[in-house]
This record gives sequence, C-alpha cells and structure tokens, in this order.
Amino acid sequence: MFVNNINPTLLELGFLEIRYYGLVYVLGAIVGLLVLQYYRKKGRLELSKDEVWDLVFWLMVGLVVGARVFEVVFFAPGYFFQNPLEILKVWKGGMSFHGGFVGLVMAGYLYCRKKKLNFWKVADIVAIPAIIVAGIGRLANFTNSEFYGSATNLPWCVVFKKIDEVCRHPYQIYAALQRWAVGGVLALIYRKERKPGFIFWLMVLLEGVGRILVDIVRVESKYLYLSMGQWLSVVMVVVAVVILLRWYKKDLKSIVYFK
Repeated sequence: MFVNNINPTLLELGFLEIRYYGLVYVLGAIVGLLVLQYYRKKGRLELSKDEVWDLVFWLMVGLVVGARVFEVVFFAPGYFFQNPLEILKVWKGGMSFHGGFVGLVMAGYLYCRKKKLNFWKVADIVAIPAIIVAGIGRLANFTNSEFYGSATNLPWCVVFKKIDEVCRHPYQIYAALQRWAVGGVLALIYRKERKPGFIFWLMVLLEGVGRILVDIVRVESKYLYLSMGQWLSVVMVVVAVVILLRWYKKDLKSIVYFK
C-alpha cells in the first residue's frame, strides 16, 4: 500500500506557482523533441533542427488547447460553466486525452500543410512520442490525485489522502504503463518501412482498446455501462479498424506474421 499525500505544488515564488503537473508536461515536450530529432537524423523526418522545435511547440499548443476544450465540453461542463475562470487554470489538471489527441492532429496537419510535408509520414513519427507523452501525463494526474481507481485490497493499492481513506487501484499508473507499452510496440513496428499513416492508425486502435480496458477500474460516471472516455475510445477503435482494413491490409498481415 502507498499513501499518496503528494503536494502538487513543488515551489511557490510569490504569485508564481510551479506544480509537478506542469513539469511533467515540460518533460513530455522534451521526450517528444528527442524522439523527433532522432528520426530526423535517421532521415525519416524532412525538417531542419529548428523546424523540429517549431513543430513540437505547435503540437504542445494544440495538445493543451484541445485537451482543455474537451474537458470543459464533454467531461465537466457544469463545473466550468459555473466557474469560467477555472478554464484557464490548466496547471490544476483536468485535461482530456481525446481532446489533446484531436488538438495534436489539427496542429500537426496545419504545420504540415504550411511546410508542404506529407502529413501521414509526420503523423507516423509523431504518434510514437505522443503516446509516450500521454503516459507521462498520467503521472501528472497521479501527483494531482485525480482520475483515481476503484477500491481494492491488492498489495499495490494507493490511498489518495486528498480524496478519502480508501485504498484504490492506481489507475493513473496502469494508464501510463499501457501507453508506454503501446509506444514500445509502435517503435518496434516502425523499424521497417510501412505505408504512410499505418503507425498512426495502429496507435489509434491500440490506445482505444487499451483505454477501454484500463478504464474499467476508473471511478467515473457511466452511460450505458461505459464512461465518456470509453465511448470516445470506442469511436477511435471503430474508425481505426475500418481504415486499417480498407487501406492497410498488407501492413496488418506483415505484423501478424512478424515480417
């Protein structure tokens, strides 16, 4: 058993408050930058070193904006409409993965259009650091004691002191491990040349399935037996399956037979 009594604020300097949540996103941006620079050097990303920095910046902007918009609209509209100023306080948490995903895709598409790049080739590369960063984001949720799991008596259960005295599933850790596993699988598959877009859509499929399964232990309102996050993930899975079967059958067969 672990007692989570982490102070989400690392340092206070007058009006300036530095939270672990914000630092985790900074760490995520660094990871994304390192991965993209690695593939740039490998010749898989047709951007200069400075342009990679620009791409990461706009991707992070799209991620944060999209994640907050979805959180406000789909997950907690009542609270935010009653407290509109809280919408700007992203450092307190409350960021939707699905919204961040949509924002990331839109920012990436606009950047590729501006630079006249093949969006699907870039999307394949970005998919790997994006899912790894999403996993790091779950660690931010852990420091904020948000998105916790249901009660359990397993040896690794966690008591979130800010919530209650109940020992719970460390849902945030499960979700982080699930996303890092997806990132590892994608990196292995990406070692060989694939049709542009395959890695991206495979990420959508694997993350959707993983989210549906891991969220079983998450404490959240249910709608027809599934949470909002699970329903959005169902949409991800359906769309990804249709596209993969329609345009990427050869690549699917190659990974099934370990080619």
